[in-house]
Amino acid sequence: MEASNNEFLRGTLKTIVLKLLAERGRMYGYEITQSVKDRTNGEIMLTFGALYPVLHKLEQEGFLLTESVEVDGRLRKYYSLTPSGSASAAQKVSEFERFVEAMQSLLQPQQGLSMG
Repeated sequence: MEASNNEFLRGTLKTIVLKLLAERGRMYGYEITQSVKDRTNGEIMLTFGALYPVLHKLEQEGFLLTESVEVDGRLRKYYSLTPSGSASAAQKVSEFERFVEAMQSLLQPQQGLSMG
């Protein structure tokens, strides 16, 4: 299913990352990929190749703060939301929910007008 999800995933990656960080406060890359995998029962697998460019873009846009912490002798980079990142998370989630509702309306079979 991973390949067919890529098309949908590209447009929603920012929303996914912002939403997770809004909920969890602070996460590192591997934690984000595992969260997505766990919460979607493996239906959505986020690769580092897809994730890190989005994290860097969000950081450049001023939505993320990064903090490097030494864990077991290695540096781990944690990401958290700035105030504008939190505002953007709420906005993107709400926009996406509206989009999903609209898509569900489109996908539902329409009742024929001539029937009845």
